[in-house]
Amino acid sequence: MRYDLVIFDNDGVLVDSEPISNRLLAAYLTELGHPTSYEDSIRDYMGSAMHRIHDLVLERAGERLPDDFDDVFHGRVFAAFEAELKPVAGVAGVLEQLAADGVPYCVASSGSHERIRVGHRTTGLDRWFDESRIFSSQDVGRGKPAPDLFLHAAERMGVVPERCAVVEDSPLGVQAAVAAGMDVYGFTAMTPADRLQGATQLFSDMGQLADLLE
Repeated sequence: MRYDLVIFDNDGVLVDSEPISNRLLAAYLTELGHPTSYEDSIRDYMGSAMHRIHDLVLERAGERLPDDFDDVFHGRVFAAFEAELKPVAGVAGVLEQLAADGVPYCVASSGSHERIRVGHRTTGLDRWFDESRIFSSQDVGRGKPAPDLFLHAAERMGVVPERCAVVEDSPLGVQAAVAAGMDVYGFTAMTPADRLQGATQLFSDMGQLADLLE
């Protein structure tokens, strides 16, 4: 293995949550008077922390989202997760391989700690991620595309940035990993390859990842 640490994004990389959360986000924003299609949500918000949604709506519409927006949205998302969420196909095999090879790994997500835990518990991925392997944008001042979250995860895991590989599926995440000085593997299952420019390598099937990291 040519890396000392593999850092996974969560939504769309470990858990197949992007279709669920973007469908619900588009519907909720539309309900609040900010017409948003599923495609708009994927383009503008996929991979971003909650504060970016607030910032973009304020910038575009000149109005703030309701104070309880995050709580209402997460309530809807978690309910849908319980009914629909699955792990990304092939990711359990990747984690099994890393564990067998003794390669350290962790998750660094724009989502909250609660969102990460709910997703992992629902899909059974919690067996691979204890508290010491979970990092959220809540832990740092700035979310992706700033490099802060990835740098924080590497520091806590005791690995220098240039020995880290990041697995990402959003343009913001790829930008953050590049800014952190890390190699980044762009997962194109939901994101067109041309939107992940800057990635060290692109791949479309999670089953390919273990070989790519070697």
